[in-house]
Amino acid sequence: MDESLKNLPTSHLLGSVPAVIDEGKGNSTTSYEVPSANMQIFPPTNGGDRGRGYQTLESPGPSEPFEQQPANSWKGVFSVSSYTQYFNVDTDLVLNRLLGSLHPIGGDFFTKIDANPDLYGLIWISTTLVFVLASLGNCATYLMQKNTDNTTTWSFNVSYVNVAAGSIYGYAAVVPLLFYFLLQYMGSNPSLIKFWCMWGYSLFIFVLASFLLVIPVEFLRWLIIILTGAASACFVATNLKSYIEGSDLKIVVVAAFALQLALGVFIKVWFFP
Repeated sequence: MDESLKNLPTSHLLGSVPAVIDEGKGNSTTSYEVPSANMQIFPPTNGGDRGRGYQTLESPGPSEPFEQQPANSWKGVFSVSSYTQYFNVDTDLVLNRLLGSLHPIGGDFFTKIDANPDLYGLIWISTTLVFVLASLGNCATYLMQKNTDNTTTWSFNVSYVNVAAGSIYGYAAVVPLLFYFLLQYMGSNPSLIKFWCMWGYSLFIFVLASFLLVIPVEFLRWLIIILTGAASACFVATNLKSYIEGSDLKIVVVAAFALQLALGVFIKVWFFP
């Protein structure tokens, strides 16, 4: 190639790259500077200071934690992860709350569960009471019949299971829910989880009383169930009274006492006749 062609200026050509002179070395050697690649994310994010313009891959933002759906939103209601915090209890804590439910005039149960109300007691105490009533109710019925007629044979009444499940589960779930809406309507600010927790532990005393109701003495049975129902009703009423404020809500406390006592009478009449 002719040497004269090499000296022709090329800056006027389309697409040409001007030469970069490295002045640091002090010579006329030319070099080309290759621009660094800068990949960007498309489309740009919306909102916030980080959302202005495009976001580069070389400077990622801080890692954001997984956002759980709050339990008070509709999505949180149907999310299992929203309820895991209400089963975060150990054996010592459950035993302490079980023993606390046996003190009918304490009135400090809501203070004990304020930091960590649980649904564990509601579910397992109700389930235990269902099977205890179904089994011991059949046993008590057989003993009472055997006491009057020696020819009576043992027969298990399966309907006791259905009635026990429907009545106990229904009472433990619906009654606290009704009082929750009632207190909200009356201007109070109740907690449904705390109500479920308190009413669930209030059923524990009926589990203990069911073993005594097997005794085939009718007068003793009525005495046991009245004392048990009154103790459980006092536990619910005193704690509910300490939780709500205002003298105009006394009717709510009386209604809670009456319903809890009525549950005890129902248990005696249906399962231990």
